[in-house]
Amino acid sequence: MIGRTWPAEGRTFQDPQSGRIIRQLTTKGNNVHLYFTENAFDARAHTIIFTSDRSAAEDRAPHESPHYNIFQMNLDSGMSTQLTDEAESVGRVTKTPDSQLIAYSVGRQIKILNTQTGENRVVYTETGNYTLGGPSISANRRYLGFARNEDVSIDHGPNYGGFKSRFYDIKDGRITIAYLDGSGWFDAFKDTHQLSHFQFSPDDGTIAMFCHEGPWNLVTQRMWSLDVASRNVWPLHRQAANDSIGHEFWTHNGLIFFDNRGPGHDGTITSDLTQAVATAVAVNENEFSPYVGLVDRYDNLISKIDMPYYCNHYHAHPNNTVLVGDDVDKLVLIDIAGKTATLEVLCEHKTSWYTQSSHCHPTWSWDGKKILFASDEGGKVQLYLIEL
Repeated sequence: MIGRTWPAEGRTFQDPQSGRIIRQLTTKGNNVHLYFTENAFDARAHTIIFTSDRSAAEDRAPHESPHYNIFQMNLDSGMSTQLTDEAESVGRVTKTPDSQLIAYSVGRQIKILNTQTGENRVVYTETGNYTLGGPSISANRRYLGFARNEDVSIDHGPNYGGFKSRFYDIKDGRITIAYLDGSGWFDAFKDTHQLSHFQFSPDDGTIAMFCHEGPWNLVTQRMWSLDVASRNVWPLHRQAANDSIGHEFWTHNGLIFFDNRGPGHDGTITSDLTQAVATAVAVNENEFSPYVGLVDRYDNLISKIDMPYYCNHYHAHPNNTVLVGDDVDKLVLIDIAGKTATLEVLCEHKTSWYTQSSHCHPTWSWDGKKILFASDEGGKVQLYLIEL
């Protein structure tokens, strides 16, 4: 029920490795924060937006397709408030930095919720044989963008089930732009690849990026930039034969971060702590030196930092000097301000990596003082907060 509240729950504890104090925010049901390319934190208020199945009729494990709705948590009081009451489970969610507008997929529709007025509007309904990717809101708040891929009826199972098959089977991928007022939509770009990770620039309402999705070692050019006004598309960080690139996201100052792990790395981790596709190559067992980089929207390489530490996802501090990463069994801080990256253990995370929802996906708050992450230690996905 919209407006229903839950009192504070969770606990605080000290991490045994680092000694840092960790605050567990949730204990009821499964609770998932926004994807690492987004930001669950509110830039103006001490709140986060997340999805949860706490109001669902059935109690399900993370891999049993829980029925999610959208919630807001006040980080001061710990109280959570339900914002949607959808008959189908809410999928991917994004929002404006101030959390006024929340966009989300549900079933074959994408909706916009105005949290100030309570208005909830359908801005896109899928009528063809396509699946909907995660939405992104333009900086000028006029457009909503997302990827659509032909439905090849391959399930997104645990441990990256179907990851390789979708890469080969999908031959019709599109970037679609819908107007936030619900007045219409258009395909800004069509391709013969599976498309994903569509993200509008944080400072330009007409510039976006997206990726050719699939195992990193099989994708020959991962990152692309798109001008939605001119429909012009160009590659970002043109790849060489040994590159395996992924996990791209916009930084706060409008640069694009990417991770290059080298040949034989598919960008995945399973609950067996192996890769899902490129199983013959262990971490860093080749002559390629992994690195992370920052590129601008016009394909100019701004910086390149050798990365002797292997993480599954990174997220950049607002000033781009420190990364938070989720290693196999712990979260780490990586200082990239100097010529050599240095690592500090932040905490253990103890997640299983079994489902996408249980991936830690650590993200910084807008002021760089907090880190939010997820873990399914104990069986359900819960949210954790570290204050730095």
